[in-house]
Formats: sequence, structure tokens, C-alpha cells
Amino acid sequence: MLRRPTRYGSFWFWLCGVMSLLTPLPFERPIHDLERQLEALEAQPNPTETTQDAIRKMRVEIQRLKRDVYENLNPWEMVQVARHEARPKALDYIELVCDEFVELRGDRAFGDDRAILTGFARIDGKKVLLVAQQKGRNLEERLKHNYGMAHPEGYRKALSKMALAAKYGLPIVCLIDTAGAYPGIGAEERGQAYQIAFNLREMSRINTPIVCVVIGEGGSGGALGIGIGDHVAMLQFSYYSVISPEGCAGILWKHPKHADKAAHALRFTSKDLLGFGIIDEIIQEPLGGAHRDHRKMATTLKASILTAIKNLSAMPPGKLLDHRYNKFRKIGRFEERPIEAG
Repeated sequence: MLRRPTRYGSFWFWLCGVMSLLTPLPFERPIHDLERQLEALEAQPNPTETTQDAIRKMRVEIQRLKRDVYENLNPWEMVQVARHEARPKALDYIELVCDEFVELRGDRAFGDDRAILTGFARIDGKKVLLVAQQKGRNLEERLKHNYGMAHPEGYRKALSKMALAAKYGLPIVCLIDTAGAYPGIGAEERGQAYQIAFNLREMSRINTPIVCVVIGEGGSGGALGIGIGDHVAMLQFSYYSVISPEGCAGILWKHPKHADKAAHALRFTSKDLLGFGIIDEIIQEPLGGAHRDHRKMATTLKASILTAIKNLSAMPPGKLLDHRYNKFRKIGRFEERPIEAG
């Protein structure tokens, strides 16, 4: 019998709102300064009409500033938003999106990788199989979940639970949030690259709808290992890339200090990838980013997932698989031109 998610999250959601104010990103500081001034004005006892008018004007100015800043973020700033410590993690969305969730653990071969969570869930009464990469919301959780960097057993667990979903005719929802698969010696010895490649092939053959959403970082093969879906979406300020900006800068410029330059070159923002046809949808974040309003972000994410499942469920299995194959087959199109003489 499925159980409801534990609703211990209220304090956490409030704390994240406080954290987003206490630890502003560099480009958020003007907004942060105005919010502090607003707090001081609102804390005044028996405010005068002049004070109330100043409060109203400051609220309008804060909204304008948020819009100006977040509509003009450069790729490196988007990476910083995607990594914000108060940004909602997979467990936060499970708390806010799912009516019920029961976790399924273990890969039946080596162990249970906590970097990837799997389980049956209900979303507005709709039964789904949920696969989610969990980074952790504090140091203790991050160590437990290995910062969302999965070992081969994590990808093996995810695939085995997807097979259950196919058996019972349940749609699959994958929440992607990882800097990449774990690159340690043990992971390599246990077949990290093989398992990711195996997942890519087998996910392409699963005859049930698959919805994938990048909620934060979508790093390399670590993201692709659960990222082969019929509908692939990204949150507005997430990124999806073959390599991290720091890793790219280390290769091209021999130093991670050039990460901002690499971020511009990689073209991995949601807007870029929608234009390239790599993703199908950009899910808009609340004004100022998902870290400022977990509940609003979760409501928007929930609506997107349900719409995608409804549309995909109308396809017969054969057409669904053809659609998925053609979707990924056309990625990476290129043109050949004859070599000009001289």
C-alpha cells in the first residue's frame, strides 16, 4: 500500500526562503539590498502614510529589478542559479508534487545507490513510476546521496524499476539533477560507462510514456542515464550539457577560472536547447528563480508533467516508440558542403 510523503517540509521551505535572502548570488545583491530595506520599513510600528507609500513603491521596484535581472542572465549566471543551495531538490518536489510515494530500493546485484531515488507515486491520482536524482539539502544529506552523482548500481536500479513500470503500464517521470555520474575507481570497475550506455539503449525500447525534466544541473552521461524520454523539459534556469563549465575550461584553457567563458561557448541554456530541438519545453520559474518560491515552482512543474503524460498516453505503444526514436535520431543534424577549389 502506498504511503503519503512525510510532510516535514514546511520548515525546510521557509528556511530555503530565508537562505535565498541570506546568501544572495552576486547579481542578486541589488535585489537583496532593497529587500532588506523593505523589511526594515515594514518592521516599523505605526507606519505613517509616507512610509506606507514608500513600501508600495519599493515593492514595485523590487519586482521590476527582479524581472530586469532574471530576464538578462548570462549562461554562467544561470549555472549559479541552477546550483543555488536553496533551489528545490528532488525530495522537495516529491513532497510538493506527489500525493503518495513509496520508495523502491536496490539494484538486486550490488546495493542501493542513494544518489538516485525510485518509487511508485501518485500525482493528482495518476499512478507513475518516479526516478529522481537527489543531491541533498544539507551536508549530511549530500554525503548520504553522494551529491547526486550516481554509481552504476544507481542506473541499474533506475532501469529495473522502469521495467516494472512497463510491466504495469505506468508512465515514467525522471527528475534530472546531477553534475555527472560518479567518476571514482569503484564506479569504473563496476562498469559505469557500460551501464549508462545500456540504459540509453533500453530506455529507448520501453513501451510506456517517459517524461524527463532537468530541474537543476544536467551533467553529461550522468544525466543521460535517465534522460531518454518522449518529452524532455528543462526548468528555465537549469542547464543541460556534455560537460560542466569548469571541466570544459580546464580542457580548453587549462584553468577553471575561465568557466564563465566556457559557459557561453557550450550553449547549454534552456533557450539554446529548445532552439536546437534537444528539449521540448521550457518550464518557467517564479520571478527570481525557483529557490525563491518552492511551492509555486512545484505547481508549475506538476502541471507540465501531467500535461505531457496526458498527451503521450494517447499514443499507441508502437507510435510512441517511433516518436522517441525519431526524436533522438534527428539530434545532431549537420550539413555537408562541397570543398571549394583554390
